[in-house]
Amino acid sequence: MKEYKVIIPKLGFRNRVQNFEDLLNQHAREGWTVNQIAVNWATVVFERDKNR
Repeated sequence: MKEYKVIIPKLGFRNRVQNFEDLLNQHAREGWTVNQIAVNWATVVFERDKNR
């Protein structure tokens, strides 16, 4: 079974790309994989196995 997490990233104006990369890496360390990224990085959907 999968579980999902939807976030609205708050990246600021400076270093926007680096902040986004850090956010993705932080969630990857927790076992999440990116399922979908909405236009303009408005929302990011992550998924992972619930019984891991």
